[in-house]
Amino acid sequence: MSKIFTLFFIVISCTPLQAQELLSIEDALQIALENNYEIKIASNNLKIDATNNNLANAGILPAFNASLTNNNSQLNTTQTQADGSQRTLDGAKNMNLSYGVGLDWTIFDGMRMFARKEQLSTLEAQGKSELQATILNRISDVYLTYYDLVQQQQIITSIDSAMVISNQRVTTAQNRFSIGKASKLEVLNAQVDLNTDKSLLLSQKELLKNTKIRLNELLARDLLLDFTVVDEIDFDANLVYEELKALAEKQNPQLQAQILSKKIADLNFKQVKGNRYPTVRVTSGYNFTRSEASLGFITQSSGRGFVYGVSASVPIFNGFLQNNREKAAKIEVENADLLLNQQKLALESQIASLFQSYQTNLELIALEKENLEIAKQNLDITLAKFRIGTIIPIEVRTAQQNFIEASVRYSNAKFQTKLSEISLKELAGTLSLN
Repeated sequence: MSKIFTLFFIVISCTPLQAQELLSIEDALQIALENNYEIKIASNNLKIDATNNNLANAGILPAFNASLTNNNSQLNTTQTQADGSQRTLDGAKNMNLSYGVGLDWTIFDGMRMFARKEQLSTLEAQGKSELQATILNRISDVYLTYYDLVQQQQIITSIDSAMVISNQRVTTAQNRFSIGKASKLEVLNAQVDLNTDKSLLLSQKELLKNTKIRLNELLARDLLLDFTVVDEIDFDANLVYEELKALAEKQNPQLQAQILSKKIADLNFKQVKGNRYPTVRVTSGYNFTRSEASLGFITQSSGRGFVYGVSASVPIFNGFLQNNREKAAKIEVENADLLLNQQKLALESQIASLFQSYQTNLELIALEKENLEIAKQNLDITLAKFRIGTIIPIEVRTAQQNFIEASVRYSNAKFQTKLSEISLKELAGTLSLN
């Protein structure tokens, strides 16, 4: 067996290979954080929420306005005086000009403005949770895709090893046939097995290339950029259920976003109730006015100065709309509370289910590692007997397939464990970003 693997590596070393980038998981995560489009969009949405969170949007600050009005007319005018006489002027010109600055400030609206400001701050905090959730989701995708590639590379290595044995079987069968110690059937069977391995290898390489395209898409870079990944899957075998559960209750982005949604519903209800109270506004300004008339007692006038006033309005009756709006807002609060409880239960269920899978996969790793060692020993013994001609070729093929299947199961057990670990850490909000 050692001679076969030595021959295999000599062949590989003599074959010219195109240099490929070794992409580490840390580099992949960094590239995703910088390039991924969904992360960029979520980041921009947070900037919008932060921009909208200000006193002016809440209605707390006063509004200053500048105004200018200039009205002109040219009319054929007839005026009847008090003594019955008439005055007529064709093309009489009239002009009214006013301009100035004004202030309009709502100083009380049933505390709605303060509830609105708190709601804007809560929306910004919710945007942060949504950004964190997006980052964790995309980083989780990078982790899973990356370690899927590691698993596929391991499978390809196992198939390559099997092909070395299949090639040797073909050569041995042809040599035996040429000296009359084997039938043509043995040569054909060996060739069929070799072609089967080649077909399996081609399919696996296609899957590997497609998965690389998927990872490049997550990293938002050239989809056809080729690279290699590390050889082994490292995993954390020391996760504790109660710790994960406690961390998820404090840090899970989806849960935190739902808590903030409940707060937003409470603040909306507070704003609706504020409509029952009076609204008080203060107005002030400094205006300039000027008017001219070609006909009349006053042909020209002008003025300037401060204007100010206070207005107040109190809702008395609006067809029971206020009661209906309060009822609807109260139901929204109740729904937000139900959704929060549902989110908590779903989160706990996910963690419990994933942790069970995590524990099972840890046990499978130990079992499949033992199976792989047994399959390798069996293959070594089978090949040794095959070389001295004490067993038939089909027994070699069976041992060969058992070794490949054991290798694949062992690799898959490690990948499934890593998958469970990543999902658990994502839910707990502890997934490493570098």
